[in-house]
This record gives sequence, C-alpha cells and structure tokens, in this order.
Amino acid sequence: MVANQDLLKVKVQKWIVSLSLLILIGKFIAFYLTNSVGILTDAMESIVNVSAGLISLFSLQWASKPKDKEHPFGHGKIELISASIEGLLIAMAGGLIIYEGINRLFTPAVIQKLDIGIIVVAIGGAMNYAMGWYSIHVGKKHHSIALVSGGKHLQSDTYSTIGLVLGLVCLYFTGLSWIDSALALIFGSVIVITGINILRKTIANLLDKADEEILKSMVHIIIKNRQPEWIDIHNAKVIKYGSYLYVDCDLTLPWFYTIRKSHDACEELKKSLVLEYSDRVQVSIHSDPCNENHCEHCLLNACEYRKIPFVSQEEITLEGITESDEDRNE
Repeated sequence: MVANQDLLKVKVQKWIVSLSLLILIGKFIAFYLTNSVGILTDAMESIVNVSAGLISLFSLQWASKPKDKEHPFGHGKIELISASIEGLLIAMAGGLIIYEGINRLFTPAVIQKLDIGIIVVAIGGAMNYAMGWYSIHVGKKHHSIALVSGGKHLQSDTYSTIGLVLGLVCLYFTGLSWIDSALALIFGSVIVITGINILRKTIANLLDKADEEILKSMVHIIIKNRQPEWIDIHNAKVIKYGSYLYVDCDLTLPWFYTIRKSHDACEELKKSLVLEYSDRVQVSIHSDPCNENHCEHCLLNACEYRKIPFVSQEEITLEGITESDEDRNE
C-alpha cells in the first residue's frame, strides 16, 4: 500500500513539473513580447516553480526507498530538505524581483502588446491554482510535506497572479509606467514572505518539533478504542519521516499483569493506531506498572489488589499523553 502511495506522489509531481515548464515557456514569451517587469516577476516565479518541482520530484523518489541499515528510519527526511531548498529559492526569486522593480522605477521601459501578456499570465495563474489544489489534496491524503508545501507555493503564486493581472489591466488602460514597477515591488515582497514561511515550517520539522495535529488525532483514537486496563498513557512522542510516523509512548497497566498479558495490552493499543494510520506507522510502547495512586482511576472492577475505591476514569488529553515521567514525578 505504501509503495502505491509513493508511486502516486511521484506521478503527481511529474505532471506538476511538466505543466510548470509549459507555463514557464509561455510567460517568458509574454515577457519578450511586452517587456513588462510585472510579467517578468511572474516568469521568474515560474523558474522557481520548475526548479522546486524538480527538487521535490527527486526528494519523493528518494523518500520512497525502503529503510536500510544506513537509514533505519527510512529516507523520508529528504522531503523536508527539498521543501527547505524550495523556500530558499522562492525567497531569493522574490529578492531579485524587488531589485528589478526598483531599477525599472528609475529607468522605465517601453511596454507593448500588454493584452497578450495579460491573457498568458491569467491562464498560467489558473493552471497553477488547479495544480496547487491537487498537489495539496494528494499531499494531505498521503501525508507528504513536499506535495503540500509545493501545492501551497503554487496557490500563493496564483494569488499574486490575480493581483498582477489587475495591475496590468490598470497599466493597459492608463499607460502609467510606474504601475509596472510597483507591481514588481508588491508581489516580490509577497514571494519573499512565502519563501520565509516555508523555510520556518520545514526547519521546525527538521528539528522534530512536536506535531500537535497528529498528537490530537492520537488522543481521539485512544479515547475511541480505550480498554479497561489502559489506566494511563503518557510520554507520547511522534516523529515524521516523510510519509512515515514513528510513535513512542508509555502505557500504564495493572502491576500484577504477566509479561505476556502486558504485551497483549500493548499490542491492542498498537493495533488501534495502525488501523488509523495504515502501514505508515511504527509504534513502540513501554509498559509501566500501576501504583496505589492509580486505583481511583482504574476500571478493573475485579481487581483484588485495589487500595482506593474507584472515583473516575483518568481523562485522556493532549497534555496528559505528552507528559514525561519527570513531569509526573514518577
């Protein structure tokens, strides 16, 4: 199943690169015909789209390789590296666009055939939005940060294209050359901000920042499948490697359980997570013995070692499952 998901992601990225290359050619033809720095802005953004798309394609192909002795957690981290490079390229392109916009502000150029340029830019923007939507859709479904970040980049390109087209229409009807430079400055800044945001997110993931959304989904799964002997779950950690998740947590069980019975209880928890995340997840569970403090939250009615009457079941929360033994003084 994972292999099929990886093949689908690579196939989607190949289509995105091919169409981005077609859009790039169209925009540079439009720039050649019009000599508009505003259109040059969009054309340079397309260079980034193609470059980033090729990097993402390489990363997806690399990430699809199975884990080996040198890479026991697989190759999924390459997706984060490719997304970081993409963010850097986007920010650099935005900086170049701003530079060109400032130059044109002091040295205006003759602009011609703007109607053709507007049409080409508008068509390219619509295609980028469609590709971006599909890339994000597939990326979220198959947990690919490369496809999601690439899709968001394409959609941000579309939003800037809408503003660019409106500005070019104003330029077409007014003939005010400074509008062309102003467009480059505005949308160059937007592109720089987009690149910085992508860099911030990928760096956070490279540093294994806790993914709150995944942890929240884990809480929901645990609550839905909770067994009476699952007294408490804590010290939960999740690391993402591309499409793969590595989950580690501690499960508190009755102290008198045999090793086999504790193992079976841990397997039940593991099974509930695997059913939710398919075969993309690897789960490691450490079992802890309960103590007298847990009696008031334990649902095992037949427990002959109970010291304190049952009061209420321990609530499973995001804060609770991520608490360490040190936080709990255990």
